[in-house]
Amino acid sequence: MKEAGFPLGVLLLFVVAYITDYSIILLIKGGNLSNTKTYQELVKETYGLVGYLILSTLQFLYPFIAMISYNIITGDTLTKVFQRIPGVGLDNVLTDRHLIILLTTIIFTLPISLYRDIAKLGKISLLSLILTIVILIIVMVRTVTFSPQIPKSENAWIFAKSNAVQAIGVMSFAFICHHNSFLIYGSLEEPTLKNWSQVTHMSVAFALVISVAFAACGYMTFTGYTEGDIFENYCRDDNLATFGRFCYGVTVILTFPLECFVTREVIANVFFHGNLSTVFHVVVTVVIVAVATGISLAYDCLGIVLELNGVLSATPLVFIIPSACYLKLSKERWNHSDNLISCLILVLGVLVMAVGFVMTVLHPQECSHGKEMFYCSPSNVSLHNRSHHSLGTSSRSVLGIAISPASNAQW
Repeated sequence: MKEAGFPLGVLLLFVVAYITDYSIILLIKGGNLSNTKTYQELVKETYGLVGYLILSTLQFLYPFIAMISYNIITGDTLTKVFQRIPGVGLDNVLTDRHLIILLTTIIFTLPISLYRDIAKLGKISLLSLILTIVILIIVMVRTVTFSPQIPKSENAWIFAKSNAVQAIGVMSFAFICHHNSFLIYGSLEEPTLKNWSQVTHMSVAFALVISVAFAACGYMTFTGYTEGDIFENYCRDDNLATFGRFCYGVTVILTFPLECFVTREVIANVFFHGNLSTVFHVVVTVVIVAVATGISLAYDCLGIVLELNGVLSATPLVFIIPSACYLKLSKERWNHSDNLISCLILVLGVLVMAVGFVMTVLHPQECSHGKEMFYCSPSNVSLHNRSHHSLGTSSRSVLGIAISPASNAQW
C-alpha cells in the first residue's frame, strides 16, 4: 500500500489474486495436456533443456530467498518478544537476532524440514493458518486503538504512487504457490482438474481477504511510516503487539519447511534424477538450511528482499511461465478465452519483471531494522502534533477559510 498508493494498491491486490488463481489452474491444465506431473517436467516437455534449467533456477531461488526472509522476520520479531520478559534487557543474549535465528533453525525449522512427505505438514499448516487469523485480529484492534496516536504522513491517501510496479512484485511474492502446486495437486485424494479448481478458488479467495485486511489495517494505522515488516512499526512496550509478534514468529517458523521442501525437490530433480537416498536427503536439507541461515545472519533488510524476489522470481513463476507453457501446448483456436487471457498475462508479466527490477535498483526501500519508531516516544508525538496544528492554523489564517475539525484532519 505504501509503495503503490492505497486505492491503487487494493485494486492491484485483486488483480494479482485473479492472475494467481488463473495461472495456478493453467499450470495443471498444461500438466494434463503434456502428461507431466511436476512443474519442471512440464517446462522441459514444452521448452526443452534451456527452459527446464531456467525454471529450475527460478524455482530454487524463490523458495530459497523466501527462507532467508522468514529467518529475517524471525530474528526481528522474537527478539522484541523476549525483551518483554521481566529481567531481559537489551544486553541479554535473548535479544541477539543472530542467536534467535540459530536457535529456531536448530530446534524447529531444520527438524521439521527433514520430513520427506509434504502431506505430514498438513496439521502444521492448519496451526499456521489459525495463528494468521489471530495476528489479523490483533492488527485490526490496533488500527482502532493505536492509529489515532500516529500522525498521518503527507499524501497518505493519494490514488497512485510511482513505485506501484514494485508493489506488484511484493504481491506476487505473497500469493505465489506455483512452485509447490504439483506437490499439493498430487497430495489430493482425487487429483482432478475440477477438485483442483475448487481448492484453488477457495485458497486464493481466502488469501485475498486476509491480504486486503492486513494491508488496509496496517496502512491505515501507519500510512507513510509503514515498514516492510509491519511488526517493526509497533512499539516495544505494546503487549498486545508483542503477543502478535510471537504468533507471527511461530507462523513464519512453521512456513519455512514448505519452502525447504521445494528447494530440495529442485536439487533432487536436477542432480539426482528425482530420488534422494536417506543420507543425501539429510545432507541436502542441512546444506540448504545452513546456507539460507548464514545469509539471513549477514543481511537483515526485509523490504528489498521481498521486492527483488517478487520481480525476479515470483513474477516469471506466476505470470510468464504458466502462460507460455499453456500457449504452446493448447490446441484451442487462437481467439479462445484461455489463449487470449494467457497472452495478456504473459505480456503483463514481462513488463512487471523488467520495470520492477529497474525501479527496485534505482529506488530501493529504506530499511530501519530494529529501530524504535519516533511516535513511540510521547514527547515526539506531542511535538509532531503541535507542529502540524500550528501549520494548519497559520494556513487557515492566510486563506481566511473556516475549516471543520473533520475536514482539517483529512487535509
